[in-house]
Amino acid sequence: MLPFNLDELWQQWDGPRPQAIALLGSYARGDAGPFSDVDLLFLLPADAEPPMRTSFLVADRLVNVNAVSPGQIDGWFTEPEEAVIVVAALRDAIPLQDPEGLFAVVQHQARAFVWTAERQAKADRYASRELVGLIEEAHKGLEGLRRDDVGRLLNARFGLSWLLARVMGVQRGVLGNSDNSFYDDVRASVGGETRWSRLLSIAFGISAADNPHPSLREEVIAGLHLYCETAHLLADVLQADDRPLIEATVKRIERELQATIIIHEGME
Repeated sequence: MLPFNLDELWQQWDGPRPQAIALLGSYARGDAGPFSDVDLLFLLPADAEPPMRTSFLVADRLVNVNAVSPGQIDGWFTEPEEAVIVVAALRDAIPLQDPEGLFAVVQHQARAFVWTAERQAKADRYASRELVGLIEEAHKGLEGLRRDDVGRLLNARFGLSWLLARVMGVQRGVLGNSDNSFYDDVRASVGGETRWSRLLSIAFGISAADNPHPSLREEVIAGLHLYCETAHLLADVLQADDRPLIEATVKRIERELQATIIIHEGME
């Protein structure tokens, strides 16, 4: 379970003592390795000041403490973008200290959590809003391709891979129990052999039989196509204020990438 005594952590802890402590992550699931972090949840009193430090080295292990107040917990179950991160982890968590049963209440909420129609509507609004936010990343990708600018391409690659995957994960309500399984979980939610999943793999730089070593440019191009594919898949849930911006961006990406292909072929 916990690979050290909590007394060793208290020697470094500078915040208020928690009312409850729970073990999360790989140590709670029982699949920790020699380099796994120890993830702890501290439930703090409502009026507690947040700690100055939340990461520690204890017994040669990196310990990450998520110290939260009661007000923060509500968002875990009402906001889809938070629920997809914490609900499964809370379900698997192991209480270490819970004298008043506070963590037991939180864990019960997690185990009773259902992805309702109301939560889906919130997830749809979140996804639509995030696609608008990622227009800047798409423009960076297009400008990076035009200039062959590594800095712009690197910035675009992150937004057009990780952040697009997160958009889809939230919209599909993927309650993953580990960020290590996020890639597989989100692809499974869409379909592992779909065009969306194949583009995601290339955007992440993952080798495939027909493209064993995608270049940075190829990753960004795949990410731009992924933006378009995500917009197509979510067409029915785009919000009225967001739709014109997203659709205009999709048309621009498709037009500019087609021009890039024509120019490239003309140079060969």
